[in-house]
Amino acid sequence: MARHFEYPCPDCRSTNDLHDPECRFAGVEWHAVEKAYADVLAALSGGVKHEDELPSVAADWGALQQAALEHLRTVQRVDEHDGRLELRSPDEYRELLTTPQYEPVKTVYEYGSVPGCHDNSVFALVAYYEMVGLSWPETREQVIEWLHETGTWERGGFAEDSPEELVDAKRHVYEAGYGWKQAAREAKAVIDRYR
Repeated sequence: MARHFEYPCPDCRSTNDLHDPECRFAGVEWHAVEKAYADVLAALSGGVKHEDELPSVAADWGALQQAALEHLRTVQRVDEHDGRLELRSPDEYRELLTTPQYEPVKTVYEYGSVPGCHDNSVFALVAYYEMVGLSWPETREQVIEWLHETGTWERGGFAEDSPEELVDAKRHVYEAGYGWKQAAREAKAVIDRYR
């Protein structure tokens, strides 16, 4: 199931009341996290704003709202030009996120996988697309296209009989919401040696 409207804790990324023990927002209830994001989104939904204007637009602006804003910047939902912030439209955001911008998944996406890291490469991309909010059908389509466009499938080294079978075997990664960084880091190390 796609989770387009989840609001992760801006510090530990928890999507429920159980924050990591070292989280600076430990003990903050889920509705307060949601409200912080809603405050940021409401402030920016009226159009382009300078960051200094946001506290005056949201009545309860505090550390949680500021952290939510930083998270929205990090995941590129908010665009910044010359100190002015703008909320990306859903279509702009989706298009932007289909091309990973962060290392190490950026290398995996741009170069493709090589024998010895296929499992980690596909895992990383599926987990990345889940994290940015693509539905399972969209994720599946993106990864299958990537397998062909990068020449990954043609390089061989797969136990599965088709790209579709390979991606379908990673659906559990999508459903569990695993992180992508460790798998991408390991895949990138193999790709860098291969090049």
